Amino acid sequence: MSLIIDEAFLTRTLVDLVQIDSRNPSLVPGAPGEATIAAYIAGALTRLGLDVTTHAFAPGRVNVVGVLRGAGGGPCLMLNGHMDTVGVEGMADPFSGAVRDGRVYGRGSQDMKGGLAAMIAAAKALVDAGVPLAGDLIVAAVADEEYYSAGTEDLIKHHRADAAIVAEPTDLALVRAHRGFIWYQVETIGRAAHGSRYNEGIDANMRMGRFLAELDKLERAVRQRPPHPLAGPPSLHAGLIQGGTGISTYAARCELQIEWRNAPGETEPQVTGELQGIINRLAAADPTFKASLRVNCQRPPLETDAGAEIVRAVEDAALRRLGRVPAHAGASFWSDAALLATAGTQAILMGPVGDGLHSAEEWVDLASVRDLAIVLAETAAAFCG
Repeated sequence: MSLIIDEAFLTRTLVDLVQIDSRNPSLVPGAPGEATIAAYIAGALTRLGLDVTTHAFAPGRVNVVGVLRGAGGGPCLMLNGHMDTVGVEGMADPFSGAVRDGRVYGRGSQDMKGGLAAMIAAAKALVDAGVPLAGDLIVAAVADEEYYSAGTEDLIKHHRADAAIVAEPTDLALVRAHRGFIWYQVETIGRAAHGSRYNEGIDANMRMGRFLAELDKLERAVRQRPPHPLAGPPSLHAGLIQGGTGISTYAARCELQIEWRNAPGETEPQVTGELQGIINRLAAADPTFKASLRVNCQRPPLETDAGAEIVRAVEDAALRRLGRVPAHAGASFWSDAALLATAGTQAILMGPVGDGLHSAEEWVDLASVRDLAIVLAETAAAFCG
């Protein structure tokens, strides 16, 4: 059965999505969040005949799920994409949705409203062609991926799929691995005293400096470790530091925020042990060195086997559409695919070509969005068969 993408519908949907301000309020105070764009997507999926539900997991923070029901007995596929965007600082016309030279411009066009539009257009192609599915196709538009991924975290409480394609921008590569991340807080404890009382004060900032010097050595060593073949080596950086209350006062405490990007196979207890080891060595060398280490947040890495059923299905669909098997790749960024994988879902990423995500000029290539839509539709037809 021939599947055809309604190109006018796809372009209109993409432009409409870009023109809706869906900046994440956790990143941009006062931003509108996902409620308006969620209502638009819910309407579009309802008009296509999907069974649509919404989940508001916080005020103004909404997931939309449309289900194209299968007859039963087949595997279920989820198409997953996030509705939220980052801020628009430095952008002259962030919500224009302008179409020029085969590109759509505006905040979120590449990251990832191009992928969302392709997901919706893929569902329309299946509906228009009357493709009989055995398993369900789930189209999930989620909130908050750009900050904490609370949307997909809530989604997996309500919906389960055998496999998932997250339509993040990948330049039409098939991404089956990426690093996770762990956010740490290190606190050094000193003793406040007037700057003239050196015999009483203990400088928490100076002690954090000792920790940072050792962390710098560790950072260089970490990047020299054997890299994951797709995701690359682990990495870490010191993101934020704050300490002291005044220039003439010994700092009583200093706080450091660290992000560690852990490669597949590298666990949080292993990483935490390396950081705690620095603290233990410094404390053994100087009894006035007192510090604590805490994990504030962690998200797992992703690694999906090259022989997974969803990988083979996407390869076959891409070969028919693109004339080639897509390259297998790792992503430099984290994605919601890792949360889906931890819930037992075979998860990969595949998204359109573009440039400028999180920057002053963002665009997505329309031809690649059309290619993605047909690959998603044909993958669903085969996988949910």
